Amino acid sequence: MKNTPTDPVPILQDLIRCKSVTPAEGGALSYLERLLSARGFTCHRLVFSEAGTPDVDNLFARIGTGAPHLCFAGHTDVVPEGIADSWSHAPFAADIADGFVYGRGATDMKGPVAAFVAAAVDYLRGAQPLKGSLSFLITGDEEGPAINGTVKVLQWMRDNGHVPDHCLVGEPSCSDRLGDTIKIGRRGSVSFTVSVEGKQGHAAYPHKADNPIPKLARFIDRIAAARLDDGNAHFDPSTLAVTSFDVGNPAANVIPSRATAKFNIRFSTEHGFASLRGWVDGQIAAVREEMGSQWSVTASEGADAFMTEPGQFVALVKDAVERETGIVPKLSTSGGTSDARFVKDFCPVLEFGPTNATIHQTDERIAIDELRATQRVYGRIIADYFSIGS
Repeated sequence: MKNTPTDPVPILQDLIRCKSVTPAEGGALSYLERLLSARGFTCHRLVFSEAGTPDVDNLFARIGTGAPHLCFAGHTDVVPEGIADSWSHAPFAADIADGFVYGRGATDMKGPVAAFVAAAVDYLRGAQPLKGSLSFLITGDEEGPAINGTVKVLQWMRDNGHVPDHCLVGEPSCSDRLGDTIKIGRRGSVSFTVSVEGKQGHAAYPHKADNPIPKLARFIDRIAAARLDDGNAHFDPSTLAVTSFDVGNPAANVIPSRATAKFNIRFSTEHGFASLRGWVDGQIAAVREEMGSQWSVTASEGADAFMTEPGQFVALVKDAVERETGIVPKLSTSGGTSDARFVKDFCPVLEFGPTNATIHQTDERIAIDELRATQRVYGRIIADYFSIGS
């Protein structure tokens, strides 16, 4: 008799009921540790800390010792619920209504974690022995500073012989329907702060002052109108967004002594941090030559652009998604950042998970049918991955 599939719904409900708002563990990792240990996984609880940041609890669980080694990466920490009274169902009650499971983290990303756990449990109780290793890297720091989470777990994995051959991150990657998108990379992100020094003075006597505002405005106009690149086969053109223009001046009759602007660049693999810093310095030099003044610039490097080149692993995941959903997924690099930016330094990494329509929103929820379908996709990926070469 064929085994009845493990239902991810009660697993998800149990996880949602753990109030694991970053950086609180909330019992979610302890729950997963108990569940996975009972299925034969060797579990490691890894607590990391750094001065000025909160301690973070993480979980690494592995079954098997050989290759190939497939790792599922995810997180159980969630963003705050906001105004709880505005939810139609209590944010940590995991209520079921109208075919949905409601709760903070239902989609981002306790739902994918529950789906992959259920898929792994089903695969491991099958007739065939595991020909390789299957692991979970689950952090409690993805929604926070991301300092004491995945990046340090990966370093621990490297130091202890647990580097995987491939990794699947369960971030909600799909836009409209389950199966429509696989993330094969992410854009990079870098933020700049540029200041121009002037000389304060009375607005009635502008010739006695040195107004920094027109100079900074000229610079902002230049960079806002610039086209950084035309993109490439896998990335849209890089974008620049001005996020602040401030002079700290509440008075209408005073010329300020300093003007400061901030902007963020989301960039493709056509660029890196050094090239973008050089481009910004060049734009400043052009305006300074024209208009003078003392300028300063600082850069905050968020994440570098990366992409997993299409190949056997990409094809395997794409085929599994298509076979289980009937949709040919788009290979995308859109969106913000995720912990895949850390994983890519250790092994090829992809992101696939459910639709992201309600993530971080009031009444975050996932359709039960979609959750179970996500489990089936993950189950297909696991089965196909360990069947290669057998």
